[in-house]
Amino acid sequence: MAYGHKTEHRLQVRARVVVHAAYGRSNACIARESGLHLDTVRRLRGRFAQAGLPGLKDRQRYGLPASFTPLQAAEVQAPACRLPAESEAPLSRWSCPELAREAARRGITPFMSASTVRRWLAQDALKPWQHRSGTFITSPGF
Repeated sequence: MAYGHKTEHRLQVRARVVVHAAYGRSNACIARESGLHLDTVRRLRGRFAQAGLPGLKDRQRYGLPASFTPLQAAEVQAPACRLPAESEAPLSRWSCPELAREAARRGITPFMSASTVRRWLAQDALKPWQHRSGTFITSPGF
């Protein structure tokens, strides 16, 4: 794994730390030769001692919880699949800021940025601003 051609670079570096440790080199010597920080070498050796080779792989990372539920995302995307006139909006086509305002008006979420709406639409390849719909004047007095 330390010298494999198809092994990812970060796994090669981690495996080389273990190989150097097997030759009896100190953490300071390994850090100096590999260009890693001393604490990194110490941590990698500890992980290998505890879990073996699987301990050298990346650990699962945790981030912030999602701000919006998948149901809210679907409810925001639903008007984008219909004409604005069906929602009684005075628009010829939807834009991301208008969809964000529509979500707030419907009570789906108190506030949502247009960039969040844009990202959700891009994930599903929806482009409501490209929809061509003619505006027909129905007033007889016009």
